[in-house]
Parts: sequence; C-alpha cells; structure tokens
Amino acid sequence: MSTQYRLAADIGGTFTDVVLERDDDGARVTTKVLTTYDDPANGVMQGIDRVLAESGLPAEGASLVLHGTTLATNALIERRGAKTALLTTEGHRDAVEMALENRFEQYDVNIDRPRPLVPRSLRLPIRERVDAEGEVLIPLDATSVRAAAAVLQAQSVESVAVGFLHGYANVSHEEQVARMLEDVLPGVSVTLASRVCPEIREYERLSTACANAYVKPMMARYLESLQQQLVARGIRAPVLMMTSGGGLTTLNNAMEFPIRLVESGPAGGAILAAQVARDGGYDSVLSFDMGGTTAKICLIDDGQPLFSRSFEVDRVYRFKKGSGLPVRIPVIEMVEIGAGGGSKARVDKLQRITVGPDSAGSEPGPACYGRGGDAATVTDADVLLGKLDAQAFAGGAMTLDVGCARSALLQDVGAPLAMDETSAAFGVSEVVDENMAAAARAHAVEWGQQTERRTLVAYGGAGPLHAARLADKLKLDRVVVPAGAGVGSAIGFLIAPVSYEVVRSRYMRLSEFHARAANSAFEEMRAEALAVVAPAMRESELIETRRAYMRYVGQGYEIAVAVVERELGEGAAANLREAFDQEYARLYGRTIPNLDVEVLSWTLTLGETGTAPAVSAGRSVETHARWLAAESTVSLFDAEEDLNIEAGRYLRADLEAGDCIRGPALIVEAQTTTVVPGGFVAAVSERGDLLLTRGGG
Repeated sequence: MSTQYRLAADIGGTFTDVVLERDDDGARVTTKVLTTYDDPANGVMQGIDRVLAESGLPAEGASLVLHGTTLATNALIERRGAKTALLTTEGHRDAVEMALENRFEQYDVNIDRPRPLVPRSLRLPIRERVDAEGEVLIPLDATSVRAAAAVLQAQSVESVAVGFLHGYANVSHEEQVARMLEDVLPGVSVTLASRVCPEIREYERLSTACANAYVKPMMARYLESLQQQLVARGIRAPVLMMTSGGGLTTLNNAMEFPIRLVESGPAGGAILAAQVARDGGYDSVLSFDMGGTTAKICLIDDGQPLFSRSFEVDRVYRFKKGSGLPVRIPVIEMVEIGAGGGSKARVDKLQRITVGPDSAGSEPGPACYGRGGDAATVTDADVLLGKLDAQAFAGGAMTLDVGCARSALLQDVGAPLAMDETSAAFGVSEVVDENMAAAARAHAVEWGQQTERRTLVAYGGAGPLHAARLADKLKLDRVVVPAGAGVGSAIGFLIAPVSYEVVRSRYMRLSEFHARAANSAFEEMRAEALAVVAPAMRESELIETRRAYMRYVGQGYEIAVAVVERELGEGAAANLREAFDQEYARLYGRTIPNLDVEVLSWTLTLGETGTAPAVSAGRSVETHARWLAAESTVSLFDAEEDLNIEAGRYLRADLEAGDCIRGPALIVEAQTTTVVPGGFVAAVSERGDLLLTRGGG
C-alpha cells in the first residue's frame, strides 16, 4: 500500500500556498505559486502537481484535502459578486442602508459609509409580519412574493437574500418564500437570513444574509470546479474547508454558507500561531501574518486567539470599528490591512510616502517580477534593501529583476522626493512597518489589551522579512518564526479540528427563566452541528462547548458566559447568574446589584479534540548552543546605521536544533527569508522554530 498524505491549499491575493504532509511521519513538502485570477483552481492544481512531483507520491494516495481562500473576502471588497436582490418585510427595505445610529467618526460631517451590496431597486418589500415571540401578526402575502419574483426574473437576478423582521423567532415565512422562488426561478440561488444568521439585530442579520447571497454563486462555481479538477487528477479524497472561526467544515456546507469562509486563510495562520504559543509556553503572543496583498495581526493569550461573533468587511476608514459591512459569523478576531509584499508605494499631495491598500497582486505583480508591472511595491523595496535574494526567490522558481525594482522606486518615490533608490526603498519599508505597528496598537486598544511584553510569531511570505523591525517599533524582545513560515496558513489547516458553531436567539430573563426552552434550543443546535461535523469526522472524540450571551436589562451589548450544565434544571438560572457576575466583574471590575439579567442568544460549538501533533516545547538552546559562522555574505541595509553592511547568509534547511546565529544575517528558505538585524540572535529550537532574541547570547 502506498504512503498516504494530506494536502492543504491556501489561496491568497498574490500567492497560492500548497503543503503536502505524509500521514506516516509528518514530513512536509511545500510550494508557492502565483495565484491565477481567471480560475483560482488552476493555481491550486499547479501547486499540487509540484508537491506531488517533489515527493514522488501518487495522486491516489491523498487521504484528505484541506482548503482555505480569501476569494469571498476579495469579492466583497472589490464588489465582484453576483447580481443580488433582498426580499424583506414591507417597510424595512432601507434597514441595510440606514445601518446603525452611532457615528464611527464623530466629527466628520461628510462621513462615508460602506455602500450596501444590494441597490435599493432590488430591495423588494414583502407583506408579512412576525413579532419578537414568533407569533404571526400578518400572514405571508403570496401575491407580493409573486410580484417580487417577476421583478427578479426581469432584472436577471442571480442570487436572492430573504430576511424578514424577527425571522430568527419564526422561520416559516422565509421558508415559504424559498419554496416559491425555487418553483418560479429554479436557477436562482437563495439565502435565508434565518439559516445563515438566526440572531436578533435586524441590520446585522440582513447584512450577513446579503453578503452570503452576494458571494454564493461564485463560490459554488469555484468549489465545484476545484472538486472536478481534483477528481480529474485522480485525487478522490474528501475536501474540507477552513472557516473564519478556525474550524473545518464540509464542502457542501461551505457552498451553502460561503460567508463563513471570509477569513479562512488568515484563520489558518492564527491556528498555527496558537499552536506555536502552546508548544513554546508563550502566554502572550502577537500573531503577525504578512503575505503578498495584506497583513493580519491577531492577539493570542494562553494559547487561544481572540474569538468574536462579528466581523467587518471593507472598512471605509482603515482602523475604525463600525466603518465596514457587518457580518455575524464565528470568527477569529484580527485586524487586516492592505500592507503586503505587493502593496503599491507612491508619494501623495503632501509629499508623504504612502503604501497600499491597493496591491500589484500576481498579475502583473511587483516590478521586480518582470511580468510587466511598473509600480513600486514593498517587495521592490525589500529587494533593493538586500532582504531578498534575487536569485533564489520562491525556492529558485523565479529570478527577481533588481533593475526593474530600482527604476520603479526611483520613478514613484525617489524622483518626487529627490531621493536615491536606497533611501526611497528604506522610506517605503519604514512606512509599511509603521502602518502594521499602528494597526497592532489600535487592535490591542480596541480589545482592552496591550502589545508590550508579547512574543511576536511571524509567518507568511513577507512576515519574517519585516518581523524584527516590527518588533522594534512595538518594543518586543522576542520573535518566533515557525518551521514552514512561508506557507504558515496552509500548515494551520493541517492542525485545525473539524468543528461547527450554531447560534439561536431565544430571549429570556433570568427572573423568568425557561429551562425547557433553553434545552430545546440546545438540542436543535446540536443536531444541526452534528449533521455538519459527522461527515467530516476523523478518528477523534467530540467536544461540545455551550455559551449564553447575556447582559443586564437595559444594556446594549452582551458578554459570553460558559454554560457548563448539559441539562438545564431548576438551579440553572442561579448558576447562570453567578457565572455572568464572575465574567462581568473580570471584564469591568464590578457588578450591578439588584438588576435583572437577560439572555439574548445561545451558541453551541461541536468539534474534534484536535489533530495537532504533540510537540515538545523545545529545549533551552543556550545550553546546547552551536554558534555558526557564515560561509557567504550579502549586502543588507541597516536601519540603525543608515548604510549597507555585510550580513551572513544561511540556509534554513542546513540548520539544526541548537544552532545559533548572531545578526546581522539572512536565513533563507524556499518560501521566505528571515532578517536577523544586528543586536538580535537567532537560535533553532527543538521543534525547528527560529527564535530571534534581542541581545541574546
């Protein structure tokens, strides 16, 4: 019997990463290929062909395919989704445009809000009404549904979101409309708000339903194409998709709810960083993922990333919470900015260097790729600063054109500011590093956290290039670059468990607690989660996590409280109140006596115990240190000295546990390069991670 293996593929805005991991010994083969925009599945298959050729394993040996992609996110940001309509309760079609009453930019009289995904002409009213208890006040008017269907047909609508007022409490009207649309418009995709987001808060629920409907046809076509191409290659293994919440789900579920995939790629990276934190014993970690198009930053404490029940897409104001389209899905909380290797650099009207958020992507790519791009990018700056080996980029698969990089930087940055190419390159690098530092600080403040005294875990193709400088700006003394950092998100897919979260809004006050209703909701949620998880289960046990989202009566926002009891009985209300008081006091330092507490929503997460291998935390490299001397050197620009210096060049594949390197140095591997500045020491841990320590050794 031939060796079996698992495949993981992550599609980014510039590169598509593919990892092959053998089932018997965990050995990995990795590669990067340029993302193919016309059909992203082509890039995935190119990467799979490469790792199969390098490993010498047959296509038939694949036991599992794991996949994550930012295609849904990019479609939402670039407004490249399906022509979508919204059917909603009469009188409420403008809810998605009115949004919320709060102003995210208080003093901007010309505040710019994100445009709804569905134009007003395609937001159609349906006569019906249900109250907050689920009681029907106005029966569904079939005539208004048929009139709306006629408009949809005339406008050649591809996808429809159906979301009625209080649809979370009674799904019957939405389901009736879905059946009617399937009869008269059989080719049109339908999304029900009561299925994709069965929660209170009308605006967020409708926004999520519209977003799901907007990307659903495109994602269905892509995933079907990918599966067909895999089968054509002889790969008949099950395909599991990474979700934004850090779990894996089935292909069918991903096609039905593609909105859950919006942050699937970055979520994989956060899973990897959390595993590194647990293995290394790092209590407080700042996860830093920098690819070709964006940079993602995530806070990880006690081995767990921050989780949230909501996410914003396409923020109009870069760091302003509330300036994007809200999406109510389980998500690993992180901040994402347009700061990647392909981010374009220019000089604005105030004679300032600006970087991003637009990117050169893979077509044509940075100027140094030699594919026709002439805009200066971060990668062009990295080449001129000596951070990248032009002859060994992407494992030698691509030779970078230094001359094109120089010309682009002089044209877009150097000439307008009367700088030479080195100064222009350093200016671009400093701006992008400061942008990332500012994003990290803003994200930490938003969550009541701090960045100081954390360990920086860096991965992604460009992450290790900029990690040490980012650490300088954030005053961090330790950086970890995991093994396989260049394809970190794809490796995270291999670690992630199969899991699924279900939510139900069932309002009740603790003074009038209905244990039977809560138990019934949990039974429904478990059945729904099990139906998703069971087909994808591997040989592991299930873990069930229950939470209640609670608040004091009169408050506008709730907090998550663990529900420990599996069968809520007579003492459940008192137990929930005690747990709520403890969590509220932990967050806010006090409780409010003699005020009733209410539950708005319940969640249940069902998943595997996890598939990550047990790895030693790593021995103390200081006691087993082998100090290495460089066999070759490169010219590297030093930010502190403001000049080019000689730096040692090392191949990461040649390093072993206990090896130590004094900066300045470059540690080169196939998918990335780690820059070790002067004043830092790099050491290899037992699990193969690079540990960069300020002043170490």
